[in-house]
Amino acid sequence: MKFCEAKQGRTFILRLEDGDIVHESIEAFAKAHGIHSAALIILGGADVKSRLVVGPEQGRSEKIVPMIHELADVCEVSGVGTIFPDKDGHPVLHMHMACGRNDQTVTGCVRAGVKVWHVMEVVLFELTDNSATRLHDNITGFALLQPQT
Repeated sequence: MKFCEAKQGRTFILRLEDGDIVHESIEAFAKAHGIHSAALIILGGADVKSRLVVGPEQGRSEKIVPMIHELADVCEVSGVGTIFPDKDGHPVLHMHMACGRNDQTVTGCVRAGVKVWHVMEVVLFELTDNSATRLHDNITGFALLQPQT
C-alpha cells in the first residue's frame, strides 16, 4: 500500500448539462479553478450511445485490452471518482459509474465518453496539501495513482 495525507479544500456543486461529456467537462472545470486533486460523487442521466470501459477482455492477461460498452438507451447513473494530476500537472478524472435502466445495469469507467442526458449533478470535494499524482505504468499501461509520503 502507498499513501499520503491530504486536507479538504473547497467544495463545489456542478450541474452538467445536456450533451456535456462527463470527463471532459469535469477536467476543464478543475483546470479553470486550479483544482489538482479531488473526490467526486455524481448522479443524473446518461444519454444513448454513451461509452464506458467495462473491463479487460481477459482478466489476468499480460496485455490489457479494454472492453467498451455503448449504452443502448438513456440510463439513470450514479458514480464516484477522483481527480489527481498527471506528470505534467493536468487534472485527470478517474470515475466509475453505474448506469441502469429498468432491471439492467452496467458499471464502468467514464473515460470512453459518457454524454449527459439532460442533467448530471456533481459534488466535488477538493483535496489539498498532498503529493499524489497519476504516472504511467509500463506493465499495465494505466496512469496509476502514486501517493508520495
